[in-house]
Amino acid sequence: MFSILNLLLLCIILPLLIFFHKHRTTKNLPPGPKGLPIIGNLHQLDISKLYLQLSQFSKIYGPIFSLQLGFRQAIVVSSAEIAKEVLKNNGHVFSNRPMLYGQQKLTYNGSEMVFSPYGEVWRELRKISAVHIFSSKRVSYYSSIRKFEVKKMIKKISEHASSSSNINLSELLISLSSTIICRIAFGKSYEDEGHERSRFHGLLHEFQALLAEFFVADYIPYMGWIDKVRGLHGRVDRNFKEFDEFYQEIIDEHLAPNREQIKDEEDIVDVLLKLKKQNLSSIDLTFDHIKGVLVDMLVAATDTTSATSVWILTALIKNQRVMNKLQEEIRNIGGKKDFLDENDIQNFPFLRAVIKETLRLYLPAPLLVPRESNENCIISGYNIPAKTILYVNAWAIQRDSNVWKNSEEFYPERFLESSINFLGQDFELIPFGAGHRICPGLSLAVASIELILANLLYSFDWKLPHGLVKEDIDTEMLPGITQHKKNPLFLVAKSSM
Repeated sequence: MFSILNLLLLCIILPLLIFFHKHRTTKNLPPGPKGLPIIGNLHQLDISKLYLQLSQFSKIYGPIFSLQLGFRQAIVVSSAEIAKEVLKNNGHVFSNRPMLYGQQKLTYNGSEMVFSPYGEVWRELRKISAVHIFSSKRVSYYSSIRKFEVKKMIKKISEHASSSSNINLSELLISLSSTIICRIAFGKSYEDEGHERSRFHGLLHEFQALLAEFFVADYIPYMGWIDKVRGLHGRVDRNFKEFDEFYQEIIDEHLAPNREQIKDEEDIVDVLLKLKKQNLSSIDLTFDHIKGVLVDMLVAATDTTSATSVWILTALIKNQRVMNKLQEEIRNIGGKKDFLDENDIQNFPFLRAVIKETLRLYLPAPLLVPRESNENCIISGYNIPAKTILYVNAWAIQRDSNVWKNSEEFYPERFLESSINFLGQDFELIPFGAGHRICPGLSLAVASIELILANLLYSFDWKLPHGLVKEDIDTEMLPGITQHKKNPLFLVAKSSM
């Protein structure tokens, strides 16, 4: 009995001694809030509003500060200057991702682009995405799908406009975004299929929740039993199994010898299966890699497009001056067409300014996706050890009053005379990230957002539901890697035709 007890104590104490010895030997870390033994600063963090909390810490400890997350070291960057230092000047160092249980399990152990470790597999999948999925040619190839689905949405809204009923734009835009992505990725939509639609949206909602879930084992490994007690492992296993079956059904349908494929309608699964069959990849492209890419398409692309579209409409309904100016631009150039296509949208500079300003204030991922250093380095004079998690607080950077005049004001005109863009070269505006791990689907998301917004504002005048004023429209965010508006946006549409 005594020896067993000693062994148990040794199993608990030895990792702690190793950890604290390692922590003490790393000198000149950035300053940060004092934590507790073992858990570090974990007890001080509110996951639901982490970007706000970290912004407050930066006001105390500076634009770069450190956190102790259980056994893991982390730093938080909150200025454009230091963001450039870590994402560009030291991009090769901070090109990795922290290995977190839920994210790895749900993405086939990182067999995709967003959560995969930096290495040969990531480089090849990134290359495949750049050439075969998100190239300008491929984005243009799917313009007919975007046009068809947006037209269908406009028709649906028109039916409500005649009765002046409230429209749940949050629900409508999430449905539209997922339909566009499903047609591009899988070649089919789940919006009109009853049980299948319900199954699909239920799986997607749970997947998104699990990606943002906190697992104790990620930070204090020997306490991972807590995650099992909380039922997290069971939830992850069920969601992974159900989504895996879903993806396998899609692949099997595409591989069926009697499948009838419409000419010139090649979807992403077709592209990936062709690459696999013809051995056109530098890696052994497996079905897990294909499923992993589909995970990125379904979750990242759907979330970014729908969340940003809702935030734009939220900002506009709270700023009628900007709404009127934007509609004037769109309608003057649009003339009397029944629908604006993507060629028309190239003539709308104020629309692009509105999108930039919305992404500045209400970016979909306030902390981007965390990275991890793969070697020791020096940032702003501080020693940063290998395996340090990096959080870039883009929310704080994009509201920095030292960079942006009247930083809390929604003022799109600031971009009309500015060359600042969100393509990863201007570090004061990085809603899609920058450097090696910038969002690969940026061009696809922007193309969809522009088409959706231009036609919503061209076809309809938007008003608040009866009895509400603009102050009643909140800007609170739901927790998650992608931050959606907490309360659905309900508006009333009136046809402008």
